Amino acid sequence: MIEVADRVFVRRHEELDQTLGLIVGGESCLLIDSGTDEAHGAAWRAAVREVTPLPCTVLITHAHWDHFFGTAALPKGAVWAHPRCADEIATNAEEHRGRGVRYFRESGKPELADRVAAARVVVPTELVVAAEELDLGDRKVTLLHPGRGHTGGDVVAHVPDAAVLFAGDLVEEGAPPVVGPDAYPREWPSTMDVLLTLRPEVIVPGHGNPVDRAYVANQRDELAAEYLTGAEST
Repeated sequence: MIEVADRVFVRRHEELDQTLGLIVGGESCLLIDSGTDEAHGAAWRAAVREVTPLPCTVLITHAHWDHFFGTAALPKGAVWAHPRCADEIATNAEEHRGRGVRYFRESGKPELADRVAAARVVVPTELVVAAEELDLGDRKVTLLHPGRGHTGGDVVAHVPDAAVLFAGDLVEEGAPPVVGPDAYPREWPSTMDVLLTLRPEVIVPGHGNPVDRAYVANQRDELAAEYLTGAEST
């Protein structure tokens, strides 16, 4: 676990170059995403418990399999997401499971494929339509839907007192952002502008190492140059 600001942590994973987050307050903590499967989620839970015994809530930043299939293994508590994300998990989790299973089987990692296949589905019940403020005790965190981009239901977590933003897959480090069939590439740059207006000093991507505003601005410009004149995903 790496502390990127006061009581704000990231946990890096070699598999998928994934980054999970932990924000600790005086009374509770918030976990950013749950991982690829329940074994991953259990390891994440154990890492969190090495830092804090406080009760936890969870934010699922978006509805892609590598971000939500570990939820059943996490401490019981509220699970937050955008309504589109919650609906996607409720109605299409098996399609996402299939993508994860195929990815690992094609990568020659059948044991990881089996873990995804066995993971239970947990549907978020706490919804972030636009913005919600969570009071963790001596620290407030804003959950924000800044607009459509990587998916139609991305939510970020802003920690104002620490100047840290957990951006999910709206930002990626070490590789270009993934523009899949459920992405909105023509809207994505303006969504990143919303992130930049928060003026975070540290931006934690869903994959890769933490970055700064200049990195995000450059990634926004690259997306704008490639997609603003192209066809928008539907």
